[in-house]
Amino acid sequence: MNTYQPQSSAQATPTLAELPFDAAEHFAGYAVLGLPFASGHYLAFRDFPVSSVGPGYRSVWHRTPGGEWTIYANTAPEFSCARYFGSAVHHTVETDVDIQWSGPFTARITVPGAIDWRLELGTSAATSMLTAMAVRMPETLWRNELVLRAMGAFAGPLLNAGRMKVSGVVPNGQTFQAQPRKLWLVTGSQATILGEDAGQPGPLEVQDHLADFWLPQRGLFGAQVGVRFPSTAPSSAEPASERTGRKQAA
Repeated sequence: MNTYQPQSSAQATPTLAELPFDAAEHFAGYAVLGLPFASGHYLAFRDFPVSSVGPGYRSVWHRTPGGEWTIYANTAPEFSCARYFGSAVHHTVETDVDIQWSGPFTARITVPGAIDWRLELGTSAATSMLTAMAVRMPETLWRNELVLRAMGAFAGPLLNAGRMKVSGVVPNGQTFQAQPRKLWLVTGSQATILGEDAGQPGPLEVQDHLADFWLPQRGLFGAQVGVRFPSTAPSSAEPASERTGRKQAA
């Protein structure tokens, strides 16, 4: 049985000096890997206080029912998720992003004037089993592409989350390896997005993805999450900033 709690696990983030050293770009923290709503809205959250490329950051991703993506982040795009996903989104907004825990399994995420999002988290046999495996997995296996491909193929159906990949290529061209060591389900959620109630959580009619990053069809929360970008290939896509008038990562 998984006895970990999301709040305490989220706060147990290593320092940059404690991460394995190599030339890749590294981030560490915790995240709502994704949460779909039956209305077609989609939300995700990242809190990565540890970054090898600049200041740590928080971000919220929002997809409209029409498939338009916005990344809200509390630091410049070149230091946040837009560094890797910017060419696939329509808007990037630099703004405050906050999370408040009201208990070990409940949290509220806010973006002023845009998003008010409440979460309830819980465990399942699948999340407990995957967590027990992940916390014991040596670092060498977290960098083995064959292992990571197998993990994604195994975890998606087990979690009833659709297709999942923990390695591949992001929209801006870099390769990624994600290391979610502790997992929980989102068991309840209510969100107001730009004044509109997002409705009930539920899978999208068609699962969405950003390059090789597939958005889970079920709400998942991960703590002690590491993300490694072994490659720093630049994007050849036109920066979205030229479409939105906002600064965008290359």
